[in-house]
Amino acid sequence: MKLNNDLDRYLEQALEQNRPVKIGWGRAGDERPKDGEFGVMTHLPEGARVLCLGTLGDCVGAANRGGTLTLRGSAGSMLGAFHQSGKTVVEKDVGNKAGFAMAGGEISIQGSTGDEAGASMSEGMILVRGHSGDRLGAGMSGGSILVMGSVGSEPGIGMNGGRIIISGSCPPPPDGVEMRSIKKSEISEFSKMLEPMGLSLNNDALVLEPGANLTTGDEVAEYFISEGFENISLYPNEGSLSNNAPLDHYTLLVQEEADSGGSLLKIPWIISCETAIGSEKWKGVDSPAIVRTEARDGDLLLVGKNEFYGAVEHIENCSGIVFDITDFPGLNDAEIEAMVISLRSRLRTNSIILLRGRIDRIERLFRLVMDLELDGAVVNCATRSGSRLASVLPKIGLSSKAMGIGETGKFVMIEVLHQPDAKDLIIAVASGCTALVSPCPESDLDSKIGELATGIRSWMREIGVDRIERIGRRNLRANNYDTASISGLRLVGYDRPLKMWLDLR
Repeated sequence: MKLNNDLDRYLEQALEQNRPVKIGWGRAGDERPKDGEFGVMTHLPEGARVLCLGTLGDCVGAANRGGTLTLRGSAGSMLGAFHQSGKTVVEKDVGNKAGFAMAGGEISIQGSTGDEAGASMSEGMILVRGHSGDRLGAGMSGGSILVMGSVGSEPGIGMNGGRIIISGSCPPPPDGVEMRSIKKSEISEFSKMLEPMGLSLNNDALVLEPGANLTTGDEVAEYFISEGFENISLYPNEGSLSNNAPLDHYTLLVQEEADSGGSLLKIPWIISCETAIGSEKWKGVDSPAIVRTEARDGDLLLVGKNEFYGAVEHIENCSGIVFDITDFPGLNDAEIEAMVISLRSRLRTNSIILLRGRIDRIERLFRLVMDLELDGAVVNCATRSGSRLASVLPKIGLSSKAMGIGETGKFVMIEVLHQPDAKDLIIAVASGCTALVSPCPESDLDSKIGELATGIRSWMREIGVDRIERIGRRNLRANNYDTASISGLRLVGYDRPLKMWLDLR
């Protein structure tokens, strides 16, 4: 965090004075190498020049936007991930996924790389002077990878574009990948890059390309919700409220013990959309939203695979981020933490950070929230087989209890695909969630918010609570045996949950 904050400040001055920033040396020029920093030196602006000495961790130099980064040392996984332009040079070895999802620029690695270098890249150039691990260029769609040494198993697996040039030994490529000899024009093309390093290609080099019978890839899975909260009823407390009783259905999304920042929800509903800025539908509406691009002061910025590179342009305006781990399959905990740190260091003080994940992997989602000391989670309730929202409630409740989410006051929001009514929002809060997330409605937004607020107040009076957070599972009932059996809620007409749920408790 400190390295990123200091670097951003130094880069401003260095760009004005047209000089590089040196990291890892004292004022007298004595060496003070960095050791283990991760998620650093990301989103370098165009023209920036950074020279760093040390052995660094994961996600170093990610999302380069046109700068030049030279690392006199080694780095962990995801070096130069989401590289857009500029140049990154590492003088020693790097870990797995170097150049992951890069879309331009050049990465030069003087040592060797781990597995999956260049995975999912679409443009740009990766040069590896040493050896490369398994699955080199996995799923790449464009760009070039040049390895002067040998490569591991399954090079180019899943590639549908681009090319891999290998000067050392290469195993037989997997299905869908063709191997051929290098052309003279290609030797000439790469000689301009190799000659200054004292390297050259010869006629023995091999080139891997997508096969002629290129498949279009796996079918994209459709996730949906087959049943909402229609089989759940609201049950009142012993006492009701008068029509004139003051009601509080506001929720403040703010870091624990913080006295500023965050967002204010007037009702427990957050809309997910591209952006609220410039939209006629959002004119005059001050409710917070989860947006993918331009953010207003109270909005949360959703950051997935397509948004990570450009997030730095909008991150200073928002009140926090929602980092979508569903968009990064295969990343381990350390890599996710490194990406979050790269963004966290640029957020305003007291900004909140939530993780977004799917209900069928909720244990890992909640564990990451706790391990990374984040502020909460957004649980996407859609599944490939079609989920029933009644069955979501015990999954969230039991996982929250197991991971200690509820005890620490962290936020948990459930995300659905339909437009909610007031009853849906009350059920979400009663089940222990902070709010419900859904897409933007087609109808007039201001009227919809007013309609929901009126409905929430009506339910609060009927149930007999003056503060919305006082609603709990005791106010929920299952309308039929099937719903009671999958939700753990009390069946209408019964005083206790079904026996199977009592045994679990």
